[in-house]
Amino acid sequence: MLGLALAALLAAPVEVGLERLEAEQGGALRGQRVGLVAHAASLTRDGRHAIDVLRGAGVQVVRVFAPEHGLRGQAGAGEKVADGSDPRTGLPVVSLYGRKQAPSVEDLRGLDALVFDLQDAGVRFYTYGSTLLLCLEAAGEAGLELVVLDRPNPLGGERVEGPVAERTSFLSRLPGPLVHGLTLGELARLANARRERPARLSVVAMRGWRRAMSWDDTGLAWPTPSPNLRSAEAALVYPGVCLLEGTNVSEGRGSEAPFLLFGAPWLEPSKVTLDVKGVAFEPARFTPRAGPAAAEPKHRDAACAGFRLRVTDPRALSPYGLGLRLLAALQRQPGFAWLDEGRALTRLLGTGRVYEALRRGETPEAIVAAERPAADAWRRAREPYLLYRDAVAQP
Repeated sequence: MLGLALAALLAAPVEVGLERLEAEQGGALRGQRVGLVAHAASLTRDGRHAIDVLRGAGVQVVRVFAPEHGLRGQAGAGEKVADGSDPRTGLPVVSLYGRKQAPSVEDLRGLDALVFDLQDAGVRFYTYGSTLLLCLEAAGEAGLELVVLDRPNPLGGERVEGPVAERTSFLSRLPGPLVHGLTLGELARLANARRERPARLSVVAMRGWRRAMSWDDTGLAWPTPSPNLRSAEAALVYPGVCLLEGTNVSEGRGSEAPFLLFGAPWLEPSKVTLDVKGVAFEPARFTPRAGPAAAEPKHRDAACAGFRLRVTDPRALSPYGLGLRLLAALQRQPGFAWLDEGRALTRLLGTGRVYEALRRGETPEAIVAAERPAADAWRRAREPYLLYRDAVAQP
């Protein structure tokens, strides 16, 4: 009987922070005036948006803050988003990906709390983590409480891989390796503890999430946190395939399967050898087209030859290792080029070490081995801030 009960518990669907707050009828936020950082993926299991859920729980949402891609997820990657109002609710919307990247003192005036509910991708250059840290700083300076409604890391909580950034930009504000293995709630706890004057921070933790979970284990539908990240499978390979943005190889933007397709007009798949645990590569052809999700995709309207990726074993896959192996194999092909003489890859990773190592001909295995001590140190450093520690017990 105990075994059956345990199995049922482990199979139970994950409740995200938004759903737990609703179950508490708004908790301490009930009756308060709040600003809400949200996007199109700020949803409950049954598809209700955080604005509606908070209002229904008696929380007064008076202002919304939108990250990259906007409140309703309609802006393409890197497209600046203007302030405005939400046509569905009439609420004023302040863009955090336009004229500014953090709320101003005036934006926060009159609020009792700032609530943060974004679905992240678990990799440093996906900008929602940077938006979180900037909101934490702004809330701290304003003496305002930041309440993070936690959501799963689609890469899980055990993967830690990639370089530590050597320079700070909007793509590289997060501490630790490229793939950090934290939820945004855990990241906020770690970042806040490192502040000279910690902000008032609360995290509404998930129920049922475990660090070893893949997205499919959560029982949640994929919420599409940005226009080109359309499936959990794409999110799993994204930290690796996105590194192709530093090259003249298309990462699939403008196709029907961004990050699951890659190629170029000059590429001959039969001459490329790829062997990566957990992934199968199938020769494919595609033609990138301009659209709302990709206004100017690489190789626009040109027929590209390349590969379609299929994840065969999520637990065996190293997303960052996949990216290194793609770069190492493709840089040997005639027609390949590094964009901006390697600076594009450096901006993505926050360090030039990887580009320099690949150019020297170092193997992916050697690059990963050199980064392992920093990853091990990060695992130790993050330990006090973890909210999800074992297979069954949850906060």
